[in-house]
Amino acid sequence: MRILIISHECDSIDLARRLVQEGNDVKFYCNSSGYDRVGMGFGIRKVRDWKRELSWVGKDGLIIFDYTGFGKTQDELRAQGYAVVGGSETGDRLELDRNYASAILQEHGLNILPQYHFGLSEAIKYIKEHEGPWVIKHNGYADKTLTYVGRLPDGRDVIDVLNSYRTTCRSVVIQKKVQGVEIGVGRFFNGEDWTGPIEMNIEHKKLCTGGLGPKTSEMGTLMWFDGNEQNRLFAATVGRLTPWLQQSQFKGDIDINCIINVEGVFPLEVTARFGYPALHGSCALTRSLFGKFLKAVADGKESSMQYHESFGIVVQVAVPPFPYRAINETYNPEGLKIYFTDSLTPEDMNHIHFNDVCLREKKDGNREYTIAARHGYVMCVTGIGDTVDAARNKAYSLIGKTIVPKMFYRNDIGVKFVEHDQAQLQQWGWL
Repeated sequence: MRILIISHECDSIDLARRLVQEGNDVKFYCNSSGYDRVGMGFGIRKVRDWKRELSWVGKDGLIIFDYTGFGKTQDELRAQGYAVVGGSETGDRLELDRNYASAILQEHGLNILPQYHFGLSEAIKYIKEHEGPWVIKHNGYADKTLTYVGRLPDGRDVIDVLNSYRTTCRSVVIQKKVQGVEIGVGRFFNGEDWTGPIEMNIEHKKLCTGGLGPKTSEMGTLMWFDGNEQNRLFAATVGRLTPWLQQSQFKGDIDINCIINVEGVFPLEVTARFGYPALHGSCALTRSLFGKFLKAVADGKESSMQYHESFGIVVQVAVPPFPYRAINETYNPEGLKIYFTDSLTPEDMNHIHFNDVCLREKKDGNREYTIAARHGYVMCVTGIGDTVDAARNKAYSLIGKTIVPKMFYRNDIGVKFVEHDQAQLQQWGWL
């Protein structure tokens, strides 16, 4: 099958590599500069103008969009008869406009936490008048490191952070903070109905082990698939959006990250696209051909997915300047090599998911993996097992065979779930 991938920042480069391994002919376009060499050597053909490739992919092939911002284009291509998976224009808005998302979720019967979109001065004034711990969030494409979860009961720390943002942000979204267990639930929608298993996931966004440090895009995820159509959390959250998704002709993966406590389930944010790095976890847990499944989603057809009934762990391995977007020569990782202390089996390599990396042939005939962009995303490593601990052991054993200068990662992905969250969710009747 011919597959054309349109990417924002090469998040789906490892998906492209796997689709090539499945026997597909893949062309890849990246919408951002600085990623020209990413993915080279993996059998992926990079292109400079994806629109010129429409006649190549044809209406029998598959077009994949891996990020928000392309929704309107996806709708237009579908109207022309192309098979497209990724999202939709209204799906983009559901993720990027928190006020709009709150209105849609509330309209479909979900509990909504109080949140307000303010200018900075207005936000500071409101918190002073309504003391309590608040969470700072943003609409659109703001850097995740700008998110802040307040800790002081009177909101002084949140006000300090807002004052420090005066040169970087014009407005923010503040959301009432509640205590509980965070868990995400998602699934693929084919324009008419749900297809494939329900995706359960627990994100680890803080930079440091133990949930310390600033927020990042993601440091790792614990996930598993659930084939039970009566899954209570799915029915109480994303499953309620079926009529809205049908009206929107949404075709892709959609996830709602929630916080759960004794009072119920409260949505925190919507991801109306492929999640990252959950996409890598899905690839590791899937036993059937992923390209064939995505084509069925794009065609609006039901498709069964064969998958491991196991836990999956995804660990982000990074180097500076991650998690910050600022680029300078001091923290430019381009050219750093990725070394493996042992010979990795094909099964091992199936659990290495390269990010900003290329594969080069050396003069001696050997091959080397090299970081090929400046943002510090090196790779994700996955492990699957019948228990969370077994999945963790596999992932971290593989990381232990990996050397990248200045590499870092969290070594506690999934631990809090084992030690606390799983029992708590079971006690409340959600697992």
